[in-house]
Amino acid sequence: MPGASPAAAIEAGSISTVLSLDTPVQFVKGIGPRLAAPLNAKGIATVEDLLFHLPFRYEDRLHPSSLRDLKAGEMASVIAEVRGASLLKTRSMTLFEMTVGQNLSTLKCIWFHGSYLKDKFKTGQMVALYGKVEASRSSRGFKMIQPQFELLPSGDEDAEAELLEVGRITPVYESLGGTQFASRWQRKIIYRLLEELKGRVTETLPRSMLDRLKLLGREQALAQAHFPPAGTPMTHLQAAQTPAHRRLIFEELFYLELGLELKRRRLKDRAGIPFETGDRVRQALRDVLPFHPTTAQKRALGEIVADMRKPGPMRRLLQGDVGSGKTIVALQAMLVAIENGYQAALMAPTEILATQHYLAARKLLERSSRKYRIVLLTGSLDEDVKRLARHRIFNGEADLVIGTHALIEEKVEFASLGLVVVDEQHRFGVLQRFRLMKKPNAGEPDVLAMTATPIPRTLALSIYGDLDLSVLDELPPGRTPIVTRRVSDERADDVWKFVREQIAKGYQAYVVYPVIEGAKDDQPELDFAPPDAEAELTEPPKKAAKKSTKKAKPQKLFTEKPALKAATDMYEELRAGALAGLRLGLLHGRLPADEKDVVMRRFQRGEIDVLVSTTVIEVGVDVPNAAIMVIEHAERFGLAQMHQLRGRVGRGAAKSYCILMTGGRPSAQAEERLDAMVRTQDGFELAELDLQLRGPGEFFGTKQAGLPDFRVANLVRDRELLEVAKQEAERFAVQASNEATEEERARIWARLREAWQRRYGLVEA
Repeated sequence: MPGASPAAAIEAGSISTVLSLDTPVQFVKGIGPRLAAPLNAKGIATVEDLLFHLPFRYEDRLHPSSLRDLKAGEMASVIAEVRGASLLKTRSMTLFEMTVGQNLSTLKCIWFHGSYLKDKFKTGQMVALYGKVEASRSSRGFKMIQPQFELLPSGDEDAEAELLEVGRITPVYESLGGTQFASRWQRKIIYRLLEELKGRVTETLPRSMLDRLKLLGREQALAQAHFPPAGTPMTHLQAAQTPAHRRLIFEELFYLELGLELKRRRLKDRAGIPFETGDRVRQALRDVLPFHPTTAQKRALGEIVADMRKPGPMRRLLQGDVGSGKTIVALQAMLVAIENGYQAALMAPTEILATQHYLAARKLLERSSRKYRIVLLTGSLDEDVKRLARHRIFNGEADLVIGTHALIEEKVEFASLGLVVVDEQHRFGVLQRFRLMKKPNAGEPDVLAMTATPIPRTLALSIYGDLDLSVLDELPPGRTPIVTRRVSDERADDVWKFVREQIAKGYQAYVVYPVIEGAKDDQPELDFAPPDAEAELTEPPKKAAKKSTKKAKPQKLFTEKPALKAATDMYEELRAGALAGLRLGLLHGRLPADEKDVVMRRFQRGEIDVLVSTTVIEVGVDVPNAAIMVIEHAERFGLAQMHQLRGRVGRGAAKSYCILMTGGRPSAQAEERLDAMVRTQDGFELAELDLQLRGPGEFFGTKQAGLPDFRVANLVRDRELLEVAKQEAERFAVQASNEATEEERARIWARLREAWQRRYGLVEA
């Protein structure tokens, strides 16, 4: 079967043992079609996918901890003999307790709701345990609560099991679902695969690059990442800092950056619109300026306009902290397109924000002697109004079009679209980001993405690496610092008294809650909750927690989690109690769009003193008279979101306040977030900390649609390698012929095209 892939040959029955990295996992010995299905569902479709499912930690079973050397508070890996086990029933649950020993030393292990372990252990068995060591109250020894465990092979088991389980640094894998995919099973399968593939793992990086960066070969790196050689420091293994890990991480980041670099380069070859910026255009920009621009605004506009003059389409991200003046810069960019005879479009993530942009643009453009034609297009408008708006857009009777996702519907066609501005870029998926610029047009329109979420450089390089970056790192004059304080909700009376005092002085206030209604569990406003919000409890798994009761003895095993205050409940409570007599309004995501609009307009006009809301007001609402922001259950919010909410006040000349109220006892991570909010108002500093605390996948509060799903790399941990990968990708794109042989180049381009385009869609966009 000439030319057939190994997988196809196996399926056809012409060969039975030859494996390659692209062989489907069902043909791996010990897997087969039945086990392949759940593996495929986990994203493991090929031999390569399985080999890149790396251990999530390692245990030193060559030099495990001795029981007599254990110290309370430390994580430890222990190998010991089972001495005895029993089930203990309390009023709230069943505990499984096991004692293990080494000579005269013993260790107690406890599992909550442990009935499933009843027949798991036998006296005399050897078991590997990993967990946190705690002092035992009932004896002078130590205990482990909910330790991870693995039964070790006995003398009558095969030599391979003995080789992989004990007397070495042992890899521990995350479960792939079900007991059949336990760590022991994964070790055997991967060990056999590595043995069978010896000498046949294709290299994916040029030899010159490996030598220059002192990187291991791919086959050696895979082998050592799964089965580290004796003497590998455990600290390096746990931090993914071994030579093997660094090589695999670099490879993943290199191909990511190479794909983004190619996108940038191919974009420059496309036909765009070379805008002119003569005296008439410059005068039009000056006419709409309501104040003298900051140095940062001038610099950003200069970078944008320089891109717009070029024949290739612009792809730029305008990043600035809350209140830094992004909107006026974007409006000036849109005027460049309009004054050149083209249309400009601004897409916002919510109707409230789109409407606010529409009203703000109309007000600013009234300063000009020219009558600009502005159209608003959102989903909630009457069908007749939308039809008229689409007609005006199609016939070129609209200079500036502002809207929501409605702009990317197939019915919407532009006469001559020149510039697309996408506000709050991270709230749109990657595909949505490109839909507008794919609209039929003479030349490809320029795209300016905007975000008020300060994005750390590592995220910008990976998510927006195909965009050039402009940063507004300076606030306009007149913006006063916001006084930020954190208080326990035990001082709620003092907070409401202060709010009343500020209202009496003529100011307005926001009061923000994490949920809409107390009894509901399907509330989108909860999406922001940081990963540690639930981890604040020291309790066993969720499904078991329902059985707990208040009478549990002899000691309190869990910390009670205070009930979340809800916006609708607190609106009624405050209106009848602490804020009685003031004009209160209620705003949340479940209100109809027109009702939200009415409430927000009333607040902007000063007809509402206190706006009780969920995080729906996080983005874009501009009320200069609002001087107080109260965030209840602030411990439940991520740093980025608290910073965005704080940015809703301090937009006028009045001294403004942000009060962070906490309920219960915040977790250590929550304490760090709250302290940072009080310490600084620098959005970029807070963004870096937020990225470290929450991880890249949750950085924006909800899963970022465009964030690459890395197999081995971690954007927080591997920042240094990401920078190196970017430099190497740029170097390779410019001088590939000097960096690699013809055969190496062919392999690299093929891998980028087949594997990485399929995973991330990086090459063609």
